[in-house]
Amino acid sequence: MISNQILQSTVDGFREIVHAELAVCDSDGKVLSATEGMRHVSENAVQGFAASELTHQASSGMQFYKVCDEFEPEYIVAVDGESDERAMAARLFAFQLQGLVVAYKEKIDKDNFIKNLLLDNLLLVDIYNRAKKLHIDVNARRAVFTVETGGSESSVHEAIKAVFAGRPMDFVTTVDENNIVIIKEVKSAEDGYAELAQCAEEVRNAILQAGGKARIAYGTIIGEIREVSRSYKEAKLALDVGKIFYESSSIVAYNNLGIGRLIYQLPMNLCRMFIREIFDGKSPEEFDEETLATIRQFFENNLNVSETSRKLFIHRNTLVYRLDKLQKMTGLDLRVFDDAITFKIALMVVEYMEYMEKNDY
Repeated sequence: MISNQILQSTVDGFREIVHAELAVCDSDGKVLSATEGMRHVSENAVQGFAASELTHQASSGMQFYKVCDEFEPEYIVAVDGESDERAMAARLFAFQLQGLVVAYKEKIDKDNFIKNLLLDNLLLVDIYNRAKKLHIDVNARRAVFTVETGGSESSVHEAIKAVFAGRPMDFVTTVDENNIVIIKEVKSAEDGYAELAQCAEEVRNAILQAGGKARIAYGTIIGEIREVSRSYKEAKLALDVGKIFYESSSIVAYNNLGIGRLIYQLPMNLCRMFIREIFDGKSPEEFDEETLATIRQFFENNLNVSETSRKLFIHRNTLVYRLDKLQKMTGLDLRVFDDAITFKIALMVVEYMEYMEKNDY
Protein backbone atom coordinates (compact mmCIF):
# COMPACT_ATOMS: atom_id res chain seq x y z
CA MET A 1 0.00 0.00 0.00
CA ILE A 2 1.16 3.50 -0.84
CA SER A 3 2.29 5.47 2.20
CA ASN A 4 -0.11 8.05 3.63
CA GLN A 5 2.55 10.72 3.16
CA ILE A 6 2.65 10.11 -0.60
CA LEU A 7 -1.16 9.97 -0.75
CA GLN A 8 -1.49 13.27 1.11
CA SER A 9 1.08 14.95 -1.11
CA THR A 10 -0.80 13.74 -4.19
CA VAL A 11 -4.15 14.91 -2.79
CA ASP A 12 -2.80 18.37 -1.92
CA GLY A 13 -1.19 18.76 -5.33
CA PHE A 14 -4.34 17.73 -7.17
CA ARG A 15 -6.48 20.14 -5.14
CA GLU A 16 -4.23 23.02 -6.21
CA ILE A 17 -4.96 22.11 -9.83
CA VAL A 18 -8.72 21.38 -9.80
CA HIS A 19 -9.73 23.45 -6.74
CA ALA A 20 -11.90 20.64 -5.39
CA GLU A 21 -12.16 19.03 -2.00
CA LEU A 22 -11.26 15.33 -2.13
CA ALA A 23 -10.33 12.35 0.02
CA VAL A 24 -8.83 8.89 -0.38
CA CYS A 25 -10.36 6.11 1.72
CA ASP A 26 -9.80 2.40 2.09
CA SER A 27 -12.58 -0.10 1.33
CA ASP A 28 -13.69 0.00 4.99
CA GLY A 29 -14.40 3.70 4.76
CA LYS A 30 -11.39 4.93 6.75
CA VAL A 31 -10.02 8.23 5.46
CA LEU A 32 -6.32 7.79 4.60
CA SER A 33 -5.65 11.30 3.28
CA ALA A 34 -7.86 14.27 2.51
CA THR A 35 -8.09 18.01 1.99
CA GLU A 36 -9.28 20.13 4.90
CA GLY A 37 -12.95 20.07 3.87
CA MET A 38 -13.09 16.27 3.44
CA ARG A 39 -11.72 14.97 6.73
CA HIS A 40 -15.04 13.28 7.51
CA VAL A 41 -16.53 11.02 4.85
CA SER A 42 -19.43 8.69 5.60
CA GLU A 43 -18.00 5.23 6.24
CA ASN A 44 -21.34 3.63 5.36
CA ALA A 45 -21.44 5.41 2.00
CA VAL A 46 -17.88 4.30 1.17
CA GLN A 47 -18.47 0.71 2.35
CA GLY A 48 -21.68 0.44 0.34
CA PHE A 49 -19.97 1.71 -2.81
CA ALA A 50 -16.93 -0.57 -2.27
CA ALA A 51 -19.20 -3.63 -1.92
CA SER A 52 -21.11 -2.78 -5.10
CA GLU A 53 -20.13 -3.73 -8.65
CA LEU A 54 -20.09 -0.09 -9.71
CA THR A 55 -16.81 1.65 -10.57
CA HIS A 56 -18.34 5.14 -10.24
CA GLN A 57 -21.21 6.53 -8.24
CA ALA A 58 -22.62 9.96 -7.40
CA SER A 59 -24.39 10.00 -4.03
CA SER A 60 -24.60 11.85 -0.70
CA GLY A 61 -23.39 15.00 -2.46
CA MET A 62 -20.12 13.33 -3.57
CA GLN A 63 -18.50 11.55 -6.49
CA PHE A 64 -17.01 8.12 -5.71
CA TYR A 65 -14.50 6.26 -7.89
CA LYS A 66 -12.80 2.92 -7.29
CA VAL A 67 -9.06 2.34 -7.69
CA CYS A 68 -8.45 -1.40 -7.96
CA ASP A 69 -5.55 -3.78 -7.60
CA GLU A 70 -6.05 -7.24 -9.11
CA PHE A 71 -9.74 -6.37 -9.61
CA GLU A 72 -10.19 -5.71 -5.87
CA PRO A 73 -10.90 -2.18 -4.53
CA GLU A 74 -7.65 -0.81 -3.11
CA TYR A 75 -8.78 2.80 -2.64
CA ILE A 76 -12.00 4.78 -2.89
CA VAL A 77 -11.70 8.32 -4.22
CA ALA A 78 -14.30 10.76 -2.94
CA VAL A 79 -14.72 14.26 -4.43
CA ASP A 80 -17.13 16.84 -3.04
CA GLY A 81 -20.03 17.72 -5.37
CA GLU A 82 -22.27 15.94 -7.88
CA SER A 83 -21.70 18.10 -10.95
CA ASP A 84 -20.18 16.83 -14.20
CA GLU A 85 -17.12 18.95 -13.47
CA ARG A 86 -16.63 17.20 -10.13
CA ALA A 87 -17.21 13.81 -11.77
CA MET A 88 -14.40 14.59 -14.25
CA ALA A 89 -12.13 15.67 -11.38
CA ALA A 90 -12.82 12.42 -9.49
CA ARG A 91 -12.15 10.38 -12.61
CA LEU A 92 -8.87 12.18 -13.32
CA PHE A 93 -7.65 11.72 -9.75
CA ALA A 94 -8.64 8.03 -9.75
CA PHE A 95 -6.70 7.57 -13.00
CA GLN A 96 -3.63 9.24 -11.48
CA LEU A 97 -3.89 7.17 -8.31
CA GLN A 98 -4.27 3.99 -10.37
CA GLY A 99 -0.95 4.78 -12.02
CA LEU A 100 0.67 5.23 -8.61
CA VAL A 101 -0.69 1.87 -7.45
CA VAL A 102 0.78 0.11 -10.48
CA ALA A 103 4.16 1.87 -10.16
CA TYR A 104 4.37 1.28 -6.41
CA LYS A 105 3.43 -2.38 -6.79
CA GLU A 106 6.09 -2.86 -9.47
CA LYS A 107 8.64 -1.23 -7.17
CA ILE A 108 7.68 -3.57 -4.31
CA ASP A 109 7.70 -6.57 -6.65
CA LYS A 110 11.16 -5.62 -7.90
CA ASP A 111 12.48 -5.24 -4.37
CA ASN A 112 11.09 -8.63 -3.33
CA PHE A 113 12.48 -10.20 -6.49
CA ILE A 114 15.93 -8.73 -5.86
CA LYS A 115 15.97 -9.92 -2.24
CA ASN A 116 14.93 -13.46 -3.18
CA LEU A 117 17.49 -13.41 -5.99
CA LEU A 118 20.27 -12.44 -3.57
CA LEU A 119 19.26 -15.13 -1.07
CA ASP A 120 19.01 -17.78 -3.80
CA ASN A 121 15.35 -18.45 -2.99
CA LEU A 122 14.09 -18.73 -6.58
CA LEU A 123 13.92 -21.58 -9.06
CA LEU A 124 15.79 -20.98 -12.30
CA VAL A 125 12.60 -20.80 -14.37
CA ASP A 126 11.08 -18.31 -11.91
CA ILE A 127 14.14 -16.07 -12.13
CA TYR A 128 13.81 -15.61 -15.89
CA ASN A 129 10.00 -15.38 -15.93
CA ARG A 130 9.83 -12.76 -13.19
CA ALA A 131 12.77 -10.79 -14.59
CA LYS A 132 11.00 -10.61 -17.94
CA LYS A 133 7.76 -9.49 -16.28
CA LEU A 134 9.61 -6.78 -14.34
CA HIS A 135 11.54 -5.64 -17.45
CA ILE A 136 14.95 -6.57 -16.02
CA ASP A 137 17.68 -7.52 -18.49
CA VAL A 138 18.77 -11.09 -17.68
CA ASN A 139 22.05 -10.91 -19.61
CA ALA A 140 23.47 -7.63 -18.33
CA ARG A 141 26.90 -7.74 -16.68
CA ARG A 142 26.53 -6.98 -12.97
CA ALA A 143 28.33 -7.09 -9.63
CA VAL A 144 27.01 -6.99 -6.08
CA PHE A 145 28.14 -4.58 -3.37
CA THR A 146 27.40 -5.02 0.31
CA VAL A 147 27.66 -1.98 2.56
CA GLU A 148 27.86 -2.55 6.31
CA THR A 149 26.56 0.63 7.91
CA GLY A 150 26.47 -0.59 11.50
CA GLY A 151 22.91 0.60 11.90
CA SER A 152 23.66 4.16 10.79
CA GLU A 153 20.98 6.80 10.53
CA SER A 154 18.51 6.80 7.65
CA SER A 155 20.38 9.76 6.13
CA VAL A 156 23.21 7.37 5.25
CA HIS A 157 20.78 5.02 3.52
CA GLU A 158 19.26 7.92 1.59
CA ALA A 159 22.74 9.11 0.60
CA ILE A 160 23.52 5.71 -0.90
CA LYS A 161 20.22 5.63 -2.77
CA ALA A 162 20.93 9.11 -4.10
CA VAL A 163 24.13 7.85 -5.74
CA PHE A 164 22.06 5.47 -7.86
CA ALA A 165 19.12 7.79 -8.53
CA GLY A 166 18.41 7.90 -12.25
CA ARG A 167 20.07 4.51 -12.83
CA PRO A 168 17.08 2.19 -13.43
CA MET A 169 19.29 -0.83 -14.07
CA ASP A 170 20.99 -0.55 -10.64
CA PHE A 171 19.16 -1.80 -7.57
CA VAL A 172 19.53 -0.79 -3.92
CA THR A 173 17.90 -2.85 -1.18
CA THR A 174 18.36 -3.70 2.51
CA VAL A 175 18.80 -7.20 3.92
CA ASP A 176 18.84 -6.14 7.57
CA GLU A 177 19.24 -3.00 9.68
CA ASN A 178 23.05 -3.04 9.35
CA ASN A 179 23.56 -3.88 5.67
CA ILE A 180 22.63 -2.35 2.34
CA VAL A 181 23.04 -4.35 -0.87
CA ILE A 182 23.64 -2.80 -4.28
CA ILE A 183 23.37 -4.66 -7.58
CA LYS A 184 25.22 -2.57 -10.13
CA GLU A 185 25.16 -2.96 -13.87
CA VAL A 186 28.70 -2.93 -15.29
CA LYS A 187 28.84 -0.89 -18.49
CA SER A 188 32.56 -1.12 -19.26
CA ALA A 189 33.35 -4.22 -21.30
CA GLU A 190 37.13 -3.81 -20.97
CA ASP A 191 37.77 -2.37 -17.51
CA GLY A 192 34.76 -3.38 -15.43
CA TYR A 193 36.66 -3.67 -12.15
CA ALA A 194 37.95 -0.13 -12.46
CA GLU A 195 34.32 0.94 -12.85
CA LEU A 196 33.41 -1.00 -9.69
CA ALA A 197 36.27 0.59 -7.74
CA GLN A 198 35.12 4.05 -8.82
CA CYS A 199 31.54 3.22 -7.80
CA ALA A 200 32.74 2.07 -4.37
CA GLU A 201 34.54 5.40 -3.93
CA GLU A 202 31.37 7.29 -4.86
CA VAL A 203 29.38 5.35 -2.27
CA ARG A 204 32.02 5.89 0.41
CA ASN A 205 32.18 9.64 -0.28
CA ALA A 206 28.39 9.89 -0.14
CA ILE A 207 28.37 8.13 3.24
CA LEU A 208 31.10 10.40 4.60
CA GLN A 209 29.24 13.51 3.43
CA ALA A 210 26.14 12.20 5.23
CA GLY A 211 28.20 11.98 8.42
CA GLY A 212 28.36 8.19 8.54
CA LYS A 213 30.92 5.40 8.36
CA ALA A 214 30.73 2.12 6.51
CA ARG A 215 32.69 -0.81 5.16
CA ILE A 216 32.13 -1.64 1.51
CA ALA A 217 32.88 -4.91 -0.30
CA TYR A 218 32.01 -6.19 -3.74
CA GLY A 219 32.06 -9.50 -5.58
CA THR A 220 33.15 -10.48 -9.07
CA ILE A 221 31.38 -9.48 -12.28
CA ILE A 222 28.74 -11.95 -13.44
CA GLY A 223 27.16 -12.23 -16.88
CA GLU A 224 23.72 -13.67 -16.10
CA ILE A 225 21.07 -12.69 -13.61
CA ARG A 226 20.97 -16.19 -12.09
CA GLU A 227 24.56 -15.67 -10.87
CA VAL A 228 23.71 -12.60 -8.77
CA SER A 229 23.57 -14.69 -5.57
CA ARG A 230 27.15 -15.88 -6.21
CA SER A 231 28.48 -12.32 -6.47
CA TYR A 232 26.55 -11.47 -3.29
CA LYS A 233 28.15 -14.36 -1.39
CA GLU A 234 31.56 -13.21 -2.63
CA ALA A 235 30.86 -9.66 -1.42
CA LYS A 236 29.86 -10.93 2.03
CA LEU A 237 32.99 -13.07 2.21
CA ALA A 238 35.12 -10.10 1.18
CA LEU A 239 33.52 -8.03 3.94
CA ASP A 240 34.37 -10.66 6.58
CA VAL A 241 37.89 -11.28 5.32
CA GLY A 242 38.52 -7.54 5.09
CA LYS A 243 37.73 -7.11 8.79
CA ILE A 244 40.50 -9.56 9.65
CA PHE A 245 43.32 -8.89 7.22
CA TYR A 246 42.55 -5.43 5.78
CA GLU A 247 41.12 -3.63 8.79
CA SER A 248 42.44 -0.25 7.68
CA SER A 249 40.70 -0.49 4.29
CA SER A 250 37.07 0.64 4.08
CA ILE A 251 36.71 -0.85 0.57
CA VAL A 252 37.54 -4.48 -0.18
CA ALA A 253 37.20 -6.34 -3.49
CA TYR A 254 36.73 -10.11 -3.56
CA ASN A 255 39.21 -10.53 -6.42
CA ASN A 256 41.90 -8.75 -4.36
CA LEU A 257 41.65 -10.82 -1.18
CA GLY A 258 44.70 -12.91 -2.03
CA ILE A 259 45.82 -15.51 0.49
CA GLY A 260 43.49 -14.11 3.14
CA ARG A 261 40.57 -15.77 1.35
CA LEU A 262 42.25 -19.18 1.66
CA ILE A 263 43.15 -18.74 5.32
CA TYR A 264 39.58 -17.68 6.14
CA GLN A 265 38.32 -21.08 5.01
CA LEU A 266 40.73 -23.10 7.17
CA PRO A 267 39.31 -25.00 10.18
CA MET A 268 40.54 -23.75 13.56
CA ASN A 269 42.13 -27.07 14.60
CA LEU A 270 44.28 -27.02 11.44
CA CYS A 271 45.31 -23.43 12.19
CA ARG A 272 46.39 -24.32 15.73
CA MET A 273 48.40 -27.27 14.45
CA PHE A 274 50.14 -25.06 11.87
CA ILE A 275 51.05 -22.40 14.46
CA ARG A 276 52.45 -25.01 16.85
CA GLU A 277 54.65 -26.39 14.07
CA ILE A 278 55.90 -22.98 12.95
CA PHE A 279 56.51 -21.32 16.31
CA ASP A 280 57.16 -24.43 18.38
CA GLY A 281 54.50 -23.69 20.94
CA LYS A 282 55.26 -19.95 21.04
CA SER A 283 52.94 -17.20 19.82
CA PRO A 284 53.68 -13.94 17.99
CA GLU A 285 51.86 -12.26 20.88
CA GLU A 286 54.97 -13.01 22.96
CA PHE A 287 57.15 -10.87 20.69
CA ASP A 288 57.94 -7.42 22.03
CA GLU A 289 56.66 -4.34 20.21
CA GLU A 290 60.11 -3.55 18.80
CA THR A 291 60.30 -6.97 17.13
CA LEU A 292 56.77 -6.72 15.75
CA ALA A 293 57.46 -3.23 14.37
CA THR A 294 60.61 -4.53 12.70
CA ILE A 295 58.74 -7.45 11.13
CA ARG A 296 55.93 -5.24 9.81
CA GLN A 297 58.33 -2.71 8.31
CA PHE A 298 60.50 -5.42 6.78
CA PHE A 299 57.49 -6.91 4.98
CA GLU A 300 56.23 -3.49 3.88
CA ASN A 301 59.62 -2.84 2.25
CA ASN A 302 59.67 -6.15 0.39
CA LEU A 303 62.44 -7.70 2.55
CA ASN A 304 64.82 -4.85 1.71
CA VAL A 305 67.28 -4.46 4.61
CA SER A 306 68.59 -1.01 3.64
CA GLU A 307 65.16 0.53 3.07
CA THR A 308 63.78 -1.00 6.28
CA SER A 309 66.63 0.32 8.42
CA ARG A 310 66.15 3.76 6.89
CA LYS A 311 62.40 3.74 7.63
CA LEU A 312 63.01 2.57 11.20
CA PHE A 313 65.80 5.16 11.69
CA ILE A 314 68.25 2.49 12.84
CA HIS A 315 71.64 1.32 11.63
CA ARG A 316 71.69 -1.53 9.14
CA ASN A 317 73.66 -3.69 11.60
CA THR A 318 70.98 -3.12 14.25
CA LEU A 319 68.35 -4.45 11.88
CA VAL A 320 70.51 -7.45 11.02
CA TYR A 321 70.92 -8.13 14.75
CA ARG A 322 67.14 -8.06 15.25
CA LEU A 323 66.59 -10.42 12.32
CA ASP A 324 69.22 -12.80 13.68
CA LYS A 325 67.55 -12.70 17.09
CA LEU A 326 64.19 -13.50 15.48
CA GLN A 327 65.75 -16.39 13.59
CA LYS A 328 67.04 -17.88 16.85
CA MET A 329 63.57 -17.56 18.40
CA THR A 330 61.57 -19.06 15.51
CA GLY A 331 64.04 -20.85 13.26
CA LEU A 332 62.91 -18.65 10.38
CA ASP A 333 65.21 -16.21 8.57
CA LEU A 334 63.08 -13.43 7.09
CA ARG A 335 65.84 -12.60 4.62
CA VAL A 336 65.18 -15.96 2.95
CA PHE A 337 62.12 -15.79 0.70
CA ASP A 338 60.64 -19.17 1.66
CA ASP A 339 61.00 -18.43 5.37
CA ALA A 340 59.52 -14.95 4.90
CA ILE A 341 56.48 -16.41 3.13
CA THR A 342 55.99 -18.98 5.89
CA PHE A 343 56.26 -16.30 8.58
CA LYS A 344 53.85 -13.96 6.78
CA ILE A 345 51.24 -16.71 6.42
CA ALA A 346 51.70 -17.67 10.06
CA LEU A 347 51.04 -14.09 11.17
CA MET A 348 47.88 -13.98 9.06
CA VAL A 349 46.71 -17.29 10.53
CA VAL A 350 47.20 -15.87 14.03
CA GLU A 351 45.15 -12.79 13.07
CA TYR A 352 42.43 -15.07 11.78
CA MET A 353 42.41 -17.19 14.94
CA GLU A 354 42.27 -14.14 17.20
CA TYR A 355 39.36 -12.69 15.23
CA MET A 356 37.40 -15.94 15.30
CA GLU A 357 37.96 -16.45 19.01
CA LYS A 358 37.06 -12.84 19.79
CA ASN A 359 33.78 -13.17 17.90
CA ASP A 360 33.01 -16.65 19.32
CA TYR A 361 33.02 -18.47 16.00
